[in-house]
Amino acid sequence: METREIQDASLQPGDMAGDETAISPVTVRIAGSEVVNQVTGPDGTNDTARRWDVHGTDLGHMFLHEGAMYMVFGDTFGQRGMFGRMNWRSNTIARIADPDPRNGLPIETMITGANGAAKELLYSRKIGGVEKTVIPTYGVSIGGRMYLHYMSVKGWGAPGQWEVRHSGIAYSDDDGHTWVVPPEAVEDRAIGFEQVAVVRDEDVLYTFGIPEGRFGGVKLRRVAAERILDLDAYEYWTGSGWAADPTAASMIVPAPAGELSVAWSKTHESWVMMYFDPERRAVVLRLAPDLTGPWGDAQVVVGAQDYPGLYAPYIVPGSDIDTELYYTMSQWTPYNVFLMRTRLEWPAPAVAAVPEAPSEDG
Repeated sequence: METREIQDASLQPGDMAGDETAISPVTVRIAGSEVVNQVTGPDGTNDTARRWDVHGTDLGHMFLHEGAMYMVFGDTFGQRGMFGRMNWRSNTIARIADPDPRNGLPIETMITGANGAAKELLYSRKIGGVEKTVIPTYGVSIGGRMYLHYMSVKGWGAPGQWEVRHSGIAYSDDDGHTWVVPPEAVEDRAIGFEQVAVVRDEDVLYTFGIPEGRFGGVKLRRVAAERILDLDAYEYWTGSGWAADPTAASMIVPAPAGELSVAWSKTHESWVMMYFDPERRAVVLRLAPDLTGPWGDAQVVVGAQDYPGLYAPYIVPGSDIDTELYYTMSQWTPYNVFLMRTRLEWPAPAVAAVPEAPSEDG
């Protein structure tokens, strides 16, 4: 995850909070999208099927840790594919050899078990109605420690709907090889942050949250980075300020919103949010001058008519967003992760009017 985002920005989180004179969201034109390459699976450029028995997987959100990029996946399946349940792992992680997305995100290695296959990071019971799976929804690195926010899925429902048993935050002190799930960082209530995207200030984490499934709206909370595991330390954006009560959180983006990511464009001084809209069956983009908003209208980036079964857009961290936007995106068929590129056309910056020189006669 990009750790420069806020400290390099001229707008700081909360600068626009409660300011009725806040500037309007920047606009941008979506000028076209395309697949760069398939990241996972037997047909992918990384040959994850042969190297780590990753024939099918999804999500692929990324964060930066100790100078390297890591990519985290959801339910991962072996040779028989997802329906054969061959070597089913609820979550896996890869280390990217080159974080520059223009080079296709080559995978250097994955965290593996004794058999050489990518191993499950966070244990899941895999019992329907109890705990079907444990899905990591976003990662971040703080002080040399990895953190993963996850949701324990009790069961899957209709398309785009599922029941979350609880959510929480796990951590690793050995670069992802082993993980601790502290009980104090488990959230048993449904507070609208069952799935998240995280951006970081030097000292503060800002979390965008959505509830279980893909039909809720987006809310915002913050916490001091060193207190990430302390659920009582979080503050929630109410629409006019910050409150300790999660039930006071207001929506900053209306429903429906699925898996999401947020990043800062330094060049255009704008926040960029991407998420899956299940009603439009499309990945959409919104822009805002500040984390709290106002967030502009949703613009369709790619749709199911061109990419059937698309979902889960995650912006690649580590570089500025200008004329090209790189992100990973999953497709239900072939149930794998793809690297995408979208061309953006930003409006020309406004030019201040130059006052006319006074005439000689005044």
